[in-house]
Amino acid sequence: MSIPTLDASGKVVVVTGGSKGLGRAMALGFAEAGADVVVASRKLEPCEAVAREIRAMGRRALAVSCHVGDWEQCAALVDATVAEFGRIDVLVNNAGIAPVPPSLVDVTADLFDKTIAVNLKGPLRLTALAAQHMRAGGSIINISSKASLHPTPFTVVYAAAKAGLNALTKAAANEFGPRGIRVNAIVCGTFHTDSLHASIPTEELQAQMASNVGLGRIATADEIVGTALYLASNASSYLTGELITLDGG
Repeated sequence: MSIPTLDASGKVVVVTGGSKGLGRAMALGFAEAGADVVVASRKLEPCEAVAREIRAMGRRALAVSCHVGDWEQCAALVDATVAEFGRIDVLVNNAGIAPVPPSLVDVTADLFDKTIAVNLKGPLRLTALAAQHMRAGGSIINISSKASLHPTPFTVVYAAAKAGLNALTKAAANEFGPRGIRVNAIVCGTFHTDSLHASIPTEELQAQMASNVGLGRIATADEIVGTALYLASNASSYLTGELITLDGG
């Protein structure tokens, strides 16, 4: 019997929204575990900066400018990855936006379309395309949010998009399971990221938020890495179609 391991040596991992926050943490974490990483985001230079960090670890890295809400740019990202590495082993659908409308009546068509495009349309398209270049043992990891399970008026469009992502996770797991490709989602609670600090700027408000967490604190970005490595590895070889809540309790 082989002992399960979180080692990612030799894997080709694509991380969207990989230039900052949770995406950057996962891109660096996968590289640290031995993977070659494609870092994708809308702006190329921040992706290049993360790619340079990965190369400094002795791993290969490719930076790609990709707006995941654009159908054709999703295809271009997959094509660029396959051209460089020949295959995809792990796709992390991390890119997301969460604009806050003051009320349902104030949701604009533009806000709705952009939020759904980035949080749901892009992951659907990338999942479909990336799976074509995956072998048995491949893993797709969708980064969801607790808002999908506990929506509020302030998160209404974002929550709906992430709920759709949860449904996509289960549907894709059913479709690709016979090929040995697993699809799971990490349902994230609150993490210290730029977007959190922009929306909740004061330490007082952050402390109030932390008091509602079982562990009594907000997570650091790198605390998502272990769960992502687990879902990408043979340690989770019989796990698919699951929503794993990572929220500190």
